[in-house]
Amino acid sequence: MAQQAAATDAHRPRVVIVGAGFGGLEAARALARAPAEVVVIDAKNHHTFQPLLYQVATAALSPAAIAWPIRHLLKGQANAQVLMARVVSVDPAAHEIMALDGPIAYDQLVIAGAAHSYFGHDAWEPFAPGLKTLEDAVDIRRRILSAFERAELVGAAEAAPGATTFVVVGGGPTGVELAGAIAEIARDALKSEFHHIDPAKSRIVLVEAGARILPTFPDGLAADAARRLARYGVEVMTGAKVVDIDAAGVTLEGGRIAAATVLWAAGVRAGALTAGLPGEHDRAGRARVAADLSLPGYPDIFVIGDGAAPTSPDGAPIPGIAPAAKQMGAYVGQVITRRLSGRPPPAPFLYRHAGDLATVGRGAAVVRLGALELTGFSGWVFWGLIHVYFLIGLRARFFVALDWLWSYVTYHRGARLITGS
Repeated sequence: MAQQAAATDAHRPRVVIVGAGFGGLEAARALARAPAEVVVIDAKNHHTFQPLLYQVATAALSPAAIAWPIRHLLKGQANAQVLMARVVSVDPAAHEIMALDGPIAYDQLVIAGAAHSYFGHDAWEPFAPGLKTLEDAVDIRRRILSAFERAELVGAAEAAPGATTFVVVGGGPTGVELAGAIAEIARDALKSEFHHIDPAKSRIVLVEAGARILPTFPDGLAADAARRLARYGVEVMTGAKVVDIDAAGVTLEGGRIAAATVLWAAGVRAGALTAGLPGEHDRAGRARVAADLSLPGYPDIFVIGDGAAPTSPDGAPIPGIAPAAKQMGAYVGQVITRRLSGRPPPAPFLYRHAGDLATVGRGAAVVRLGALELTGFSGWVFWGLIHVYFLIGLRARFFVALDWLWSYVTYHRGARLITGS
């Protein structure tokens, strides 16, 4: 496989990028003018717009609306090629990565990507799936819609306890958006479609171990989001630590919630590839990186995105969000380009936080952009415009905007398909 990835010009250094998420793709694009062969490797053949995964999971959008083939995205970049492979380890001494299909040599290596963090309780994953990939989103959609179908099959009186109870663990933006969207499905999209159950009587619970939801938002915006969720029928439980999850529900320090559907939105950790790198790691397995995002002692290995644990100059952690990953990818691309061109390196990486956004339900969102704060419908319109703008391609922007408008006017969700097993 290393020979398959060989450059057309054997004298050009090879930059290997593992992971074609926001950070990896941005790094590849930043290397477009570099005197190098750029090899992008991903276990999937597509790049996913992760901020809208919850919309696929809650039947608002189809998977094709937020995903694009990696080859298509990089087809115009002459020095880039794409390989679909799963990378399992790195050999820094040999300057090789090991994929399931064989070794691939590198001169400069960029590693991006992360996985769900269950805080040492990986046995919970089968009962509480997280949301990082299209496969996760389709699986969650199946679980949500199937819960109503199973309850309808036996009737409300005979349904198991918690048959239409949905628990979302984690009160960050993803958890808030999931809980609000499930409430929309239950109270609006499924209205009058069932004869033996009333979906509007479903119980949706958002569980957060901290003192409040949306901990990175200002207190006022977090409180506004909590009020709106409550108005939509979502129970917000803060200061509630999960101690166990099984097929029948969630056990908290203060009691038990019977639930057929539990979803995980509580955190991420480094993937196994990053966690296996030499050097220091934090509790989530993320690599401690130098000011240029390289691995200390290994200047030819860079870690970006949720797998990296850089800090801002004031010591504050950098959030694991798409803009941060994109900024890291663009920066590392610049570092490598300058290095290969014999130019001095750029200044140390500095993350610039643009703001925070989260939808709270039908026609409502909370937004912070510097001193500007928006809530309710105005926040939702701004949230929608920003997300449509950052989608790739005019076609995706048009159809996503059209789907949202149709859903808002008709209360209908057009991707309510139960697929998989």
